[in-house]
Amino acid sequence: MNSSNPFVKQSVNFFSYQKLIIICLFLPMLANATIADENFLQCKVNLAQRAETAGFSTYITETVIDNISPIQRVIALDKKQPEFTQTFEQYIKARVSAYHLRVGKEKLQNNNALFDKLEKEYGIPRQYLVSFWGLETVFGKHKGKMSVLNALATLACDQRRSEFFTLELLNLFTLIERKQVSVEQLKGSWAGAMGHMQFMPTALLKYAVDGDNDGKVDIWQSEVDALTTAANYLNKIGWQSKERWGREVKLPKNFAFDKVAFDQYYPLNYFQQLGVQQTNQQALPDYNIQAELYLPSGHKGPAFLLYPNFNVIMTWNLSKSYALSVGILANKLVGAKGIEFFNKAQTQITPFSVVQMKNLQSQLNSLGFNTGKPDGIWGPKSRDAIRSFQLQHQLIADGYPNQELFSTIELVISKTELVTPSINQES
Repeated sequence: MNSSNPFVKQSVNFFSYQKLIIICLFLPMLANATIADENFLQCKVNLAQRAETAGFSTYITETVIDNISPIQRVIALDKKQPEFTQTFEQYIKARVSAYHLRVGKEKLQNNNALFDKLEKEYGIPRQYLVSFWGLETVFGKHKGKMSVLNALATLACDQRRSEFFTLELLNLFTLIERKQVSVEQLKGSWAGAMGHMQFMPTALLKYAVDGDNDGKVDIWQSEVDALTTAANYLNKIGWQSKERWGREVKLPKNFAFDKVAFDQYYPLNYFQQLGVQQTNQQALPDYNIQAELYLPSGHKGPAFLLYPNFNVIMTWNLSKSYALSVGILANKLVGAKGIEFFNKAQTQITPFSVVQMKNLQSQLNSLGFNTGKPDGIWGPKSRDAIRSFQLQHQLIADGYPNQELFSTIELVISKTELVTPSINQES
């Protein structure tokens, strides 16, 4: 990045990491001051102590923190995220809609000069910036109306991800203290994300750019500031400008699932050798890149090969369904057809509930297939455990919690209970 470019004037304060570093250094030392298990009033006391230790002024430790209050709806929303309650097909069709496509193309056309500059400066293709914009706030229509301070405090005082949101809250205090944001403008999502592109405080602290060169960064009112900050963010976290996010592919019949572990990268030519093709049944390109196979609905749904830029998208939001939505909408904005599989068929898959998934994880753990602590989320450990169980029981090893898997596990557990001697039996 050429910092002398007159188009972009970065605020020195935003790239001063002193307070951010201090906060990170004190986190291990203050680990015993766990705020997740306390009531909210005690949580506020602990927050004030951490803020004071990190060097914040009394305005933060007394006035700002004193005025924080919990939002019960935030906890309910955290437990009902669409990634966990919808099928992949439902999720994608709600976000890669005709409206997103129409308005997204209008934004590309109306901001052509801006996107020319951002592509030249940061190397981020314009369709990705517009795709993020559409998915985050429907192009600024829904930036969120909740108090960011109260939302972050509520999540910081909840057990599920206390430390993550505590750090976000502390970094928001830094932004307030530096007068980069005012308390009055801090409106956003239930998870504390802000502005046109829904930046979390840490991202705003590290990557904010004054794109319209007016001496301040306003991600709420200035589309130019928000889009420039997004381009800088993606550039700094590793976007490869000459590569795509991945592609939809077609698996051969009787694909060798035992040859591919999920959430693991392999050379692209390895998938060529396994018979994987493009959706038009042409061979995969001869390109030196690492790829990961992902089946969001199991072997009966669409298949994707994910490239390193996909992980950059997931740095923005740790959901593969979200990241795929970004990539697919970006493709459609420049003329692609979208997911070929959905143009020909439907997956006909009923979404599993969080309760069902937690029960499945517990059952797999009891059978020796480690999923970690049951949390109801179909993540890497669960995919690996499911795949291992499927391989052992001659099922299609797609790592997906389908009905065949649920039925087989119930059968295995019932047989195990029949042969297990009761505590009253002599050995």
